[in-house]
Amino acid sequence: MPPTLILIRHAQALHNVADDWSLHDPPLSALGEEQCAELQQTLKQEEIADKVELIVVSAMRRTLQTAKLGLGWLYEDKKIPVLPDAGWQENADKPCDTGSPIQVMAREFPQFDFSKVDPLYPDKTTNLHSNPYAFTGRAIFARGQTCLQALYSRPEKVIAVVSHSGFLRTAVCNRRFFNADYRIFEFDEDAMAESKEKAEGVDGKGLFVLREWEETEEKGGGMGRSEKGVVKSDWSDFPSDVQPPEVEEEQTKELPDEVVKNVHS
Repeated sequence: MPPTLILIRHAQALHNVADDWSLHDPPLSALGEEQCAELQQTLKQEEIADKVELIVVSAMRRTLQTAKLGLGWLYEDKKIPVLPDAGWQENADKPCDTGSPIQVMAREFPQFDFSKVDPLYPDKTTNLHSNPYAFTGRAIFARGQTCLQALYSRPEKVIAVVSHSGFLRTAVCNRRFFNADYRIFEFDEDAMAESKEKAEGVDGKGLFVLREWEETEEKGGGMGRSEKGVVKSDWSDFPSDVQPPEVEEEQTKELPDEVVKNVHS
């Protein structure tokens, strides 16, 4: 049975405060650190959070800090493993959305094991047609599907993921996340079977589809601070000047539909 996912957006970082996208891989703000404490207290009251068996985290500074400060009771007290992963990094190639070398992160976060992070990280600007982290619609959608596929086949029953608003919205779950808010999802087996029959997805073998728990959907995230409802992506979310030629011809089309559904019971 595939795992339940607790998807978490990082807490407020310095570029969020100043709307300054020139800050390279910025750290959390003072408010962001406070938000992590709130996140931890709220998650401790979630029965499902106490069942987390793995923490996956974007290898960027603000997400690593959020995992460190917001999920400490899991990895410190319960010894839950933490897996930094380049796949869950943010979309854009601005300085604020570009990570730091793994050697730097390993020094800053010695409690985490970075040995499995893709050595290509943090490059997302070379070989745009083949770079899995390129800031293009097709690359980001494919990356989201790759990330979901990897989690789908894992043995853990509950996995927490700390990532970014842009990537979560456009490639994973079509939802907006406030800083340090979270949403809970299951894999939608019925929708995935239907997608497979239609030969959808990156390889024609069907989409990996999520459905959100009614609890967090109706509340607007676990903290109740996120916008409610589905927010679909289209090609306007990505810069046209870095799209592969075949994408430029489809600027008016939406990205693949139905990558997430609600749970209505």
